[in-house]
Amino acid sequence: MHEPVLLKEIIEYLEPKPGDIVIDGTANGGGHARELLHRIMPGGTFIGIEWDEKLFEALEKDFEFGERKSNIILLRGNYKDIAMILKSKGILGADKVLLDLGFSSFHIDQSDRGFSFKKDEPLIMTYSKDQKPVWEWLNKLSESKLTKIIREFGEERYAERIARSIKKSLPITTSNKLRDVVMSAIPKRFGGKNRIHPATRTFQALRIFANQELENLKLFLESIPQVLNAHGRVAIISFHSLEDRLVKSEFRGLADKGGFKIVTKKPITAGEEEVLGNPRSRSAKLRVIEKI
Repeated sequence: MHEPVLLKEIIEYLEPKPGDIVIDGTANGGGHARELLHRIMPGGTFIGIEWDEKLFEALEKDFEFGERKSNIILLRGNYKDIAMILKSKGILGADKVLLDLGFSSFHIDQSDRGFSFKKDEPLIMTYSKDQKPVWEWLNKLSESKLTKIIREFGEERYAERIARSIKKSLPITTSNKLRDVVMSAIPKRFGGKNRIHPATRTFQALRIFANQELENLKLFLESIPQVLNAHGRVAIISFHSLEDRLVKSEFRGLADKGGFKIVTKKPITAGEEEVLGNPRSRSAKLRVIEKI
């Protein structure tokens, strides 16, 4: 089961209250959603958005809350379109918005889409079946473009060597083959007990690229002035430096222009107890901004 990260802190900093219009733009398994929904009753409206078809189907089945159902809007879509979604529903703005940018344990353990190199799966790595799979991108991309993707989105020092090895080893259609190709391109001394797996950064880079994760985040961040009601708040949980730097920069830009204040001067991180119970939370960083 996907455990909601920083749940206590989300409630503390978002301050959901009865009557609020709250959006969970990455509803996933509904871990944050259930608590948010509880806090905005009576009279609140909860909008849950989920991109993945299978997760959305499960979400619809789980969110059978009797009388509360009239207060719940569930949509399969991308959080980058929140402004358009609100307009389509005739809602002028939201009071609270949450994004949890971590990809679900479902995608690692159950999706069979090659997000992880721990088991051999088709190299798809996308959240929606409407997207082009990674194995197809590997065939199409030039070596120089692939190098740039792995270097920028994976912050991988051996990006050029890895890209060259990938292009020489095509076709690569499974996660295990990609893992082995990446490992063959990296000096063996670069491993070790205290380092991340040599293929981690490349898998991250290709996932980010295939799902346009940073582009989607930027589009949402640019839409915040149109999305929020006065005194509304946006909370974003990021899990790697690329996301966090983008959120930090865009929040600062909004505050500098006026009309917004940054609620979290430093990113909020998980406490020792949460990290012990949910190791995934170790890399989570929460930032919050408010429209004033």
